[in-house]
Amino acid sequence: MMDAHRQNRLRALTTPVILIAILLAFVLIITATGDKSLARMAAQTLIRVTFVVGLWIFVGNSGVVSFGHAGFMAIGAYCSAWLTLRPQMKGMFLPDLPPWLASAEWPHLPATVVSGLLAALVALIVGAAILRLSGIAASIATFAFLAIVNTVYSNWEGVTGATSSVVGLDRYADEWVTLIWASVAVLAAAIYANSASGLALRATREDEVAAAASGVNMYRHRLLSLVISGFFTGVSGVLLGHSLGVLNPNSFYLGITFITLAMLVVGGIGSLSGAVIGVLVLSVLIEGLVRFERGIDIGGASFALPSGAQEILIGIIMILVLIIRPTGLTGGRELRLPAFGWRVRHSKQEPQSTN
Repeated sequence: MMDAHRQNRLRALTTPVILIAILLAFVLIITATGDKSLARMAAQTLIRVTFVVGLWIFVGNSGVVSFGHAGFMAIGAYCSAWLTLRPQMKGMFLPDLPPWLASAEWPHLPATVVSGLLAALVALIVGAAILRLSGIAASIATFAFLAIVNTVYSNWEGVTGATSSVVGLDRYADEWVTLIWASVAVLAAAIYANSASGLALRATREDEVAAAASGVNMYRHRLLSLVISGFFTGVSGVLLGHSLGVLNPNSFYLGITFITLAMLVVGGIGSLSGAVIGVLVLSVLIEGLVRFERGIDIGGASFALPSGAQEILIGIIMILVLIIRPTGLTGGRELRLPAFGWRVRHSKQEPQSTN
């Protein structure tokens, strides 16, 4: 029998496989309905998965709650607009772009990757300053970063359009494109969580003093996780812009910050599975309540929730979940295949007997 440590490592590899399979099943079920509004909901849900998984890479491993990740999302979204919008559109909405950027018209994939890298670069610069703080001080610093990004993007009229919406983005981010990126984010998060850096960072989350005494460089590991997190959060911003076809700074501020943090907490901040399950459960619940607000017909009678009831009910449900399951729906556990007593071959050969 293999030792328990190696068995647990192999079982950990099954977590991203299970989660990606769940996301694929979700898309297939939605596609089978043939409902275009549900297909849009699926794309929005998978964009949230990419965002929340990116957020979990930092928050779930470090234990530092970040209120600033929507800022990385905005950076990625607007960078993609600068790179992919047609020059005529940029001349109308973004007249102050430098000439080399005003004439750029990149394919979608390179633009997405570069936009994510820009968000990661900003995460590196910002993290180098704020990650020297810990606890609530670091969380407040991340919120200050979000406020700075929102203020700059809401007033830099010639480059971001300020509070006027930037329109004309290609709406290519359907449920299949977003599924691919959500799967990549899940896989990258699982690889990082099981890497030496991820394990060391979680050690600092549990006990900073003991980890430091063991030689763990908390600052370095937190910075690495924030950079990786910033990349996928930036990509989620690109996907959101190319799903809606329009950008506005307010789309990347308090609303999306608190709903994604709620999804992470409700699912279970202590596990990657919790991040994914929290997004799926709350997204489906929100969609159901939105449809109920519009009115549904049951047995010839029409029923509808009062306007605004959706937000109240979501808040009540989240409170109940956290009262009943303080560690989230997954209880901080990962979805894994059970152990089957796998056997391994030893590299050493048995000595042969000689006559």
